[in-house]
Formats: sequence, structure tokens, C-alpha cells
Amino acid sequence: MKKALLALSAAALTAAASLFVFAPPAYAATGLHISGRNVVEANGQNFIMRGVNHPHVWYTSQTSSFANVKALGANTIRVVLGSGKRWGPSSDVANVISLCKQNKLICVLEVHDTTGYGEDGAAATLDEAVNYWITQKSVLVGQENYVIINIGNEPIGNTNPSQWIDATSNAVKKMRSNGFEHMLMVDAPNWGQDWQNVMRDNAQTIWNADTLKNTLFSIHMYSVYSQASTITSYFDAFQTMGLPLVIGEFGWQFSSGEVDHETILAQAQARGLGYLGWSWSGNTDPILDMATSFNPAQLTTWGQRIFNGTNGIKATAKEATIFSGVTSPSASTSASASASPSPSVSPSRSPSASPSTSPTSSGGKTCTATYTIVNSWPGGFQADVKVTAGSAAISGWAVSWTFANGQTVTQMWSATPTTSGASVTARNVSYNGSLAAAGSTSFGFLGSWNGTNAVPAVSCSAS
Repeated sequence: MKKALLALSAAALTAAASLFVFAPPAYAATGLHISGRNVVEANGQNFIMRGVNHPHVWYTSQTSSFANVKALGANTIRVVLGSGKRWGPSSDVANVISLCKQNKLICVLEVHDTTGYGEDGAAATLDEAVNYWITQKSVLVGQENYVIINIGNEPIGNTNPSQWIDATSNAVKKMRSNGFEHMLMVDAPNWGQDWQNVMRDNAQTIWNADTLKNTLFSIHMYSVYSQASTITSYFDAFQTMGLPLVIGEFGWQFSSGEVDHETILAQAQARGLGYLGWSWSGNTDPILDMATSFNPAQLTTWGQRIFNGTNGIKATAKEATIFSGVTSPSASTSASASASPSPSVSPSRSPSASPSTSPTSSGGKTCTATYTIVNSWPGGFQADVKVTAGSAAISGWAVSWTFANGQTVTQMWSATPTTSGASVTARNVSYNGSLAAAGSTSFGFLGSWNGTNAVPAVSCSAS
């Protein structure tokens, strides 16, 4: 996620352009390819991506993540690689592809070094990204049924975003002239969010640059897309043009003004669009982690929502038919956290107070709640509450506490709050009430404070 865009003005979102209807020809390929607006397999079967991003280049030891993501229902994984300009170089591409195939996951491979070029002085150009792909050609050729090449992540920042047009056209042409027949994925400028609509308004130029007509456009949706109308109008534009689109990255609405993930999930399902959430684990700001410390048994609020909620991965993903008859290895139930540093994808948030934990039993069913302050600033704070079932499965939970210092809840997600003076009770929502024995979920909230912000004692009741 690129937090540099959180302060974009609303006025920038209203830029309009004329839209025309284009009919891209079908491409007869032996691997994954575009047919109309759809991603299809070699046999003509539609394939809708349902998966997540995995920060492999910074956590190369976390190879169990492939099996863990698969076990939670994903059919695709977008793997972060480095070209060597800023991270890497990733020399283990053959092994990454093997891990994807072993776990029946379509593999989207991306070079992350291009992020924010033109605004971030350390970023690589798209041409440099193509040069990296050329060095990996020997392990990529023959994998067209399994691999999509995302040429470069968020390749242009907010400085002169129009340079994206020539840079992307030339990158696509260079990939084809060097013999790559894979489906190509191209990210938008403006740190992937295309708030100036450069990709939207010039997508046909990029499509025309591809001699194989096998390019997929990728939009990254964060705070620019906090309104349902902004999301639907962007999807409408590509639908009208008849060009293929995927949501290559998106986060969740953990606070006011963040991305409207509910609309993204619902619209993607209604329109048959693929989506890849950011990200499995390892973020500097853990609010975007789906699993705590890469452990699939410790899904966060975001992880529970995208995997187990309405229009989420488990409910909507269909495995690629290329894997019919292939047996997957069993997933790991836990994974050790790597000590490798993660990139600064968003401002760091460190705990500012010790957690409070308290179990309560009800009719033989029990749960434990752990309250942790994850960030604090003058007058405000953010807290996370983890709920864990006891030795028996539960179908609902409620967590209660009483503030001792005049704190108040201003916004809560993944739970429904009831307040009475200093007392707060948070109850599960539809998608996170049922927990298996020892299973866990979490919810979070923003609050206000003044002077003292002590962690309250919490109690959890289960049904």
C-alpha cells in the first residue's frame, strides 16, 4: 500500500474523459490469455483471480505461505520479486513457480523495484524491469499456463504520470520482441491508483502495443477509492471500453476515508473481475496484514474478512482447471516469522501499552479477548482486540470493557459496538462470529483520549 496518496484531493477524482467502445480480438493461445474482457485458460475456461499478495522478496524463508494461502481458499498468489535495482535480485523464480504449481495457485510475478518511478528516486524504470525478466526467461518459457508476468509494480508516481503511456507501451513491445508469450499485467501510474485516469484513458494504446493482445490492466485501490461511486465508475469505464481489468491490490476500510473494500468485493463478484488483496503478512504497518506473523491460525480482521466473508475468497474462488488431477501438499498450521525487514509500505505503528486479556465462560463455551493499543497520538489512538474461542467451537461472542480515563470509541470495524457512558460492548458481525475451538478473529477501533489512556480490563462471553 502506498500511503503517499492518502492526502489526494477529492477534486482530482472528478477528472472526466470521453469513453469509446472497443472490441479487442480474441487471442488463440496455449496458455492463460484474454478473451473479450475475460482471463481464460488454454481450454477456454474463464478464470477469475481470487487471491492475495505475498511479499516474498523480503521474506524468502516464508515458503509455507503458498500452502497456507491455498488452504484458505485462494486460487492465485501475486508474488513480490526484486530486480536487483532496489531489492533482490530474485534468483529463485523457478522455485517460486514450483511452489505455486505444487499448491495449485496461478502465479502472478511482479517486479517491485519500479514502485513510484519519477517520484521515488530509488525506483527502477519499466525498461529495467523488462531487462530483469529477460534474465529469467529460461525459467519462464513453458510456464504460460501457470504464470502471469506483472511487468512492474506501480511503475510511475504522481510526478508526470503521462510518461506511463510510452514507458508501458515500450515495455510491452520489448517483452514480446524478446519472445515472451505469457499474459502480461500492467499496473497504473499514480502509485497504482490512476487517480488522474492516465491508464483508463490510454488503455487502448497499450492494448494496441501488444502484438498478442494478451495484456491485463491492473488497478490498485486504496484511499482514492473510499466512495462506492468512484469504484463503480472506474469499473464501468473498462467495461464500456471492452478491455480486461483486475484489482491487483487493495486494502480495507480500517478507518474513515480508507478504501471501500465492501464495494470492491461485491462489484468484483457481480462483474466477474479478479482481485488480489494486499497483503498476506509482513507489512511495516501491520494493519494491512491478513495473518499475524505469517501464521494462518492468527488471521487478522482483514484476513477474516477477505478469506471468510461475503464475496470473499473462500466463497467465490474456483481453482484453475489446469490443476485438475494434481494433488496439493497439506498446509502448515503455523509458520515462523522471518527476521528480515519489510519495506516501508506505510507508516509504522508500534504498540504503546501492554495488552489486557480476560476469559469468560457461558454454557460451557468460552472465549478470551486481548485488548492492545497499536498506535497513539495526541487526542487519539487505535486499538485491536483479538477474540479466541476456548476448547469448544462458538457461534457468537461479545467483548466488554469500561474505560477508566474518559476515553471514547469514535469508529469500530468488524464488530458492532454498544456504549453506555464509559462502558463498551462489542459484538461479532455476520462473518466473524463462528469460531472453531481455539480459533481466533479480531476487530479494531479508533478512539479519543486526553491525558491518560490506560488499557482496560476486558471480558469475553461466548454463545
